[in-house]
Amino acid sequence: MGMLSLPSFLSCGKKKDFSLTSGEKDAESSDSDENAERGNWSSKGDYLLSMVGYAVGLGNVWRFPYLTYQNGGGAFLIPYTLMLALAGLPLFFMECSLGQFASLGPVSVWKILPLFQGVGITMVVISAFVTIYYNVIIAYALYYLFASFQKVLPWSDCFSWADEFCSKTRIVSDCNATLNGEIIHANYSFVMSNNLTCINGTINYKPVQFPTEQYWNKVALQRSSGLDETGRIVWYLALCLLLAWIIVGAALCKGIKSSGKVVYFTALFPYVILLILLVRGATLEGALDGIEYYIGRQSNITKLMEAEVWKDAATQIFYSLSVAWGGLVALSSYNRFHNNCYSDAIVVCVTNCVTSVFAGFAIFSILGHMAFVSQRPVSEVVDSGFELAFVAYPEALSKLPVSPLWSFLFFFMLVLLGLDSQFAAIETLTTTIQDISPKVMRKLRLPITLGLCALLFFLGLICVTQAGIYWVNLIDHFCAGWGILISAVLEIVGIVYVYGGNRFIEDIEMMIGKKSFSFWLWWRVCWFFITPVLLMAILVWSLITFSSPTYGSVSYPTWGNAVGWCMIVFCVIWIPIVAVIKIFKAEGTLVQRIVSCCRPAASWGPYLESHRGERYSHIVDSKKKKEHEIPTVSALVY
Repeated sequence: MGMLSLPSFLSCGKKKDFSLTSGEKDAESSDSDENAERGNWSSKGDYLLSMVGYAVGLGNVWRFPYLTYQNGGGAFLIPYTLMLALAGLPLFFMECSLGQFASLGPVSVWKILPLFQGVGITMVVISAFVTIYYNVIIAYALYYLFASFQKVLPWSDCFSWADEFCSKTRIVSDCNATLNGEIIHANYSFVMSNNLTCINGTINYKPVQFPTEQYWNKVALQRSSGLDETGRIVWYLALCLLLAWIIVGAALCKGIKSSGKVVYFTALFPYVILLILLVRGATLEGALDGIEYYIGRQSNITKLMEAEVWKDAATQIFYSLSVAWGGLVALSSYNRFHNNCYSDAIVVCVTNCVTSVFAGFAIFSILGHMAFVSQRPVSEVVDSGFELAFVAYPEALSKLPVSPLWSFLFFFMLVLLGLDSQFAAIETLTTTIQDISPKVMRKLRLPITLGLCALLFFLGLICVTQAGIYWVNLIDHFCAGWGILISAVLEIVGIVYVYGGNRFIEDIEMMIGKKSFSFWLWWRVCWFFITPVLLMAILVWSLITFSSPTYGSVSYPTWGNAVGWCMIVFCVIWIPIVAVIKIFKAEGTLVQRIVSCCRPAASWGPYLESHRGERYSHIVDSKKKKEHEIPTVSALVY
């Protein structure tokens, strides 16, 4: 690491006043950085691809296509697009603008509204929980990726690891048939021995499991009977998890300067693979049947009359765009002040949604072929989540010529999609730590990043035991659910109704230039009314329909549910705790204290003096006063 930059009072925040030699510059700074203290993206492409990689994740491939099929096919795109315009894009634009304006991470940025700073802490804590299990999913994909380097895919048939219930085809057990003019119910062997024919719709099948399902449970996971049976650490999954964290640590060793270059491959190459899978899938028999189930003649416009469809559209948009996780604020905080965050938000959101639709064609074309080969209806081979990624789709790929190649490409794509999102999530955590004292912490960037990755690796080992999949599902069920919705509701209510929506618009205009009243009309309508109402509706719906987690047919023990509730309470408890601390430290009567905490901090505004203009000319650069103070974690809150 090089020497620290010259004190800000010597440079007044302007780059031209720095006279350090190239050998003395910090690894995260360069001659082109506008903000020499925190650093900036090396180029606009680095930022946009990082944002696309963060927003476009595993859910675009393994959840959106299934939701589209389940909710009316092509008709589902109507509520999906509306929810993008009414809820997703407004919140996305707000977070990008917030981070870019203040050049601060998701916790420190709440100088805008000190009473709500706990919301930022909640976002970061939830992101920390999610990074633990998200890398485990990447480890699963890595394991399958390595397993694909075989002439015959190990899940293509019932090999030595299979039990008596394993079968590549469905086995008929009994059915109704016509014998001497009478309808009888008989087992299938009797029907066949007497040259009878089963009556359509009366066939019952033996309970069998396909090779991919047994391989996933018995070999890849070595899954135990439940959360109570932890078992041992599955060593090859632990090694894959270690490899995943090594990749993340290496990509982020220099912060955005290194990750901004890695994403040129990790964010773009999945599109190449999706295109290859789509072209290959479209040439297969039965592909058209799969696509029709996805978005073709099977579309059902009457589904739009069901509230569940609109809820699914809003929820998918909300989670797909990664709003309210803190990552958008963190990544945008490294932008130049006058970057056009408005156009960036639109580009990233549209790219995310188009990717989801595009991925659906690649997925359903090959699932349609699998249904054709196995003589099953498409509805029986379609699934989402783990079942799609590690059971249904691998089964479909195993039926293709040169199946190891297609399997390798698919799981390589999953790894890349997961890594992009993981890069941004870890950057969110390191940015939060760096904001404690940018000058000091930037010098410690490498040990902080590597230490954080090591800590999260050890915390994730519980997720690669024989009960690991139950822990992954538990954390996802509780932490990645309505805790994020609470943060989103408080975020938009705090900024629009407490800080002031019109005031926030004036802040944005300092960055992107003055805009007409008509330009802001749509955003005002969304921010002040539509988006908060939609988020509240999703939150209330989520709370009403909340149920205890299950994994397949396996229920969780009481203590497991208690652990889940403890996790979500630990995530959201910071909101009231920090609010109480802020009020306690304020001066005056209780009402005066609350009012003062609902006003921006004295140091709120653009990070650099050169950008503050007349609106923020009153700001006293607190960094000048704290240059010689030893930073502490309490600096984040106090």
